[in-house]
Amino acid sequence: MVTELENGTPVCIRTITPGDNALMRAGIARMSQRSRYLRFFSGGATPPDWVIDRLLDADGVKHMAWGAIDLAADGQPAIGAVHAFRNDDDPDCAEFSIAILDEWHGLGLGKLLTATILLDAQAEGIERFHVETLHENRSAIDFVRSIGGRQSGTADVTIPYTLDVSEALAVLEQEADPPGMARVFAVLRPTR
Repeated sequence: MVTELENGTPVCIRTITPGDNALMRAGIARMSQRSRYLRFFSGGATPPDWVIDRLLDADGVKHMAWGAIDLAADGQPAIGAVHAFRNDDDPDCAEFSIAILDEWHGLGLGKLLTATILLDAQAEGIERFHVETLHENRSAIDFVRSIGGRQSGTADVTIPYTLDVSEALAVLEQEADPPGMARVFAVLRPTR
């Protein structure tokens, strides 16, 4: 699906496939060391191959994964990705993770990708997301709370949150920014 960010940049949001190995690696390499640390809890230049393989191994049921491509840039690079890994012991719950390249922070891409994965997860019967974030990742904590996330355990190095899928979607559907949010809902939400 093609939609747009707050600054008008056109982006393609599509499912991630094993064929996206080069895009995934290039995107992670373009993240700052700090962003890699906040996302992967490690600041290494690139995650191990098994992590990349896991991120690319999306089946649409147990693992949903969507990526964003900058349609205005030469080479149309990947600029963000979002994942939901269904919990084997609790199939109504999935682990949520998102990564946005540094230069794309603050333009609504995180909201667009989050709405996309929430809609996909809801269609697959997932009711809740589990979110684990580092204690110092204030922007992630603020975002999760802004869409209804509630702390669901004791804070240590990480803080666990539970996010109700329907509640988060209701919040995001009311968002006027980025302008592309309405497109995400129009394409992915079944007609009521």
